[in-house]
Amino acid sequence: MMLKASPAARAVRPSAARNVRMMAAPVTAQLSQDELKKQAAWKAVEYVKSGMVVGLGTGSTAAFAVDRIGQLLKEGKLQNIVGVPTSIRTYEQALSLGIPLATLDEQPKLDVAIDGADEVDPNLDVVKGRGGALLREKMVEMASAKFVCIVDDSKLVEGLGGSKLAMPVEIVQFCHKYTLQRLANLPEVKGCEAKLRMNGDKPYVTDNSNYIVDLYFQTPIKDSHAASKAILALDGVVDHGLFLDMVDVCIIAGATGVTVQERPKPKQH
Repeated sequence: MMLKASPAARAVRPSAARNVRMMAAPVTAQLSQDELKKQAAWKAVEYVKSGMVVGLGTGSTAAFAVDRIGQLLKEGKLQNIVGVPTSIRTYEQALSLGIPLATLDEQPKLDVAIDGADEVDPNLDVVKGRGGALLREKMVEMASAKFVCIVDDSKLVEGLGGSKLAMPVEIVQFCHKYTLQRLANLPEVKGCEAKLRMNGDKPYVTDNSNYIVDLYFQTPIKDSHAASKAILALDGVVDHGLFLDMVDVCIIAGATGVTVQERPKPKQH
């Protein structure tokens, strides 16, 4: 049975909507945000087949996908899976579920990666990294033939930065105040507020021993590609949470069920 997508899901539809495949699952009773995340995650795991090398994302939504893969392995419905985790947290979760693991050094080419996002815009570009794992997430997902992004419809925005929540930038610890100020002064992110992410009374430290500067925008970023290039050009910046031209499939769970959107043209490696 085909159903119309929710208003929020329709908002993320690219302008060339005819090039995007839309599907909806049957309507269910009112679901909590965690239940919506679980629906999206389970749908994403349908892209995983036996024998695949799979990128395992980080965050509350991705955790449901990792749990599902572990369950299917235990039941024998998936076999010969190798997972490549994007954080220490995901590594520990996958290990506890008995999922065989590797790194990019051992498995440089992945079949699929499944991960959540903090924002999704109409072009299926996303913001990631509020959980602090953006560098490893980007490395693993760039190495994947297919990147399946899973969200609930609260993550949909008209433009990146539109949620007014953090767009993270991972930076080296050395002279971090200097780097933070240079980020805040970039014309491409004019008007943003730059804050060093804290963990209690100390700076938050990533799995890679770096710091994170969170950029907050009152209005969406005018040109995400220009902002990406300008941020990466700064000495001291490791990477940022703009994941542009990377998502192949976005699975969105909302009040009307699960909607699947596909990028019209696969990303180029």
